[in-house]
Amino acid sequence: MTSVSMHAAEVHHHHRDVTGGWLRPAVFGVMDGLVSNASLIAGVVGSGASAQAVTIAGLAGLAAGAFSMATGEYTSVRSQTEMTLAEIDVERREIAKNPEAEERELALLYESRGLTPELAREVARQLHKQDEVAWRVHAREELGVDPDDLPSPWVAAGSSFLAFAVGALIPVLPFLFGFGSVVAAIVLTALALFGTGALVARLTTRPFLLGGARQLLLGSAAAAVTYGIGHLVGAAVS
Repeated sequence: MTSVSMHAAEVHHHHRDVTGGWLRPAVFGVMDGLVSNASLIAGVVGSGASAQAVTIAGLAGLAAGAFSMATGEYTSVRSQTEMTLAEIDVERREIAKNPEAEERELALLYESRGLTPELAREVARQLHKQDEVAWRVHAREELGVDPDDLPSPWVAAGSSFLAFAVGALIPVLPFLFGFGSVVAAIVLTALALFGTGALVARLTTRPFLLGGARQLLLGSAAAAVTYGIGHLVGAAVS
């Protein structure tokens, strides 16, 4: 082996954790908190309510949304994990009951991925020497999950709760600090929408300007619609 190839073999790269179960609920939570509470406040402002009523509505929306997000994320991730564990248990029982058939199934799977029949059978035979190794390999290959790295429902719930609360707090902050006008809330929310969109774009290696502008456009559209609805309802009941 040449010195160049030896150095090339020693080059390592690291991947970010994409299976921890926190990024999706955290991103979704902060975006949802920003857009939903900004829209709620816009609707209340559009109805002609006082600054005190807007503040109360914003804080109520923050609390209700954060608990709703956390509950939904916990239930969905917990249900998904329980279903995955049940399927893994089925696979473990099948391996214990029909080890030869499961070994042939694994060999055929590797053969379909490009290995020669002889090599596929040998790989499957080696992996089936230990039951603990065998069922884990079957779970990864057949179910597409890592049994040692399943998402945590508590992590998903906590991430959602905190992220939503942070996002939902931003449109309320100006009112909490005594700004009676909605202008300060609009400016702060717009900056937060663009900033979070840009941050997510950077995390996913997308153009940050595109990500920020897209999130700002979507959030602004939602707030404009609810403002219009609030204005129409407020005019109708006044």
